[in-house]
Amino acid sequence: MVKNKLLRLILMILGFISLSLGVIGVIIPILPTVPFLLLTSFCFVKSSEKFNNWFLNTKLYKKHLETFQKNKVMTLKCELILLILVSSMLILTMYFVDNLVVTIILTSLIILKYSYFIIFVKPVTKKEFLRLQEDRNV
Repeated sequence: MVKNKLLRLILMILGFISLSLGVIGVIIPILPTVPFLLLTSFCFVKSSEKFNNWFLNTKLYKKHLETFQKNKVMTLKCELILLILVSSMLILTMYFVDNLVVTIILTSLIILKYSYFIIFVKPVTKKEFLRLQEDRNV
């Protein structure tokens, strides 16, 4: 957990904003849910043990992230949406910043992200994903 109180507050606020976007993503299928919930989890882990424990016990977390966290699997659709969304944000940042060092760092992040998903995250069908979720709940 981060020691700096201002940074913790910023991370908490960012966590709640991404949680709100994730909830909207459940309702509106155009907006991806999982990337925002992953950001929420990251922010709460770094900022508040209380909010992190609360988030880990929500139905939203259990339905959308718990299987990924425990089994390192994702549906192909979810994986593609996540990769495209994050890559788009990084590419947009490169475009607007126009700094060689930042471009190199962000390009490295994109390569690392794709490498991680190719090596460690197994794409599964929706049916397999639902079966894994049911197995976790039994």
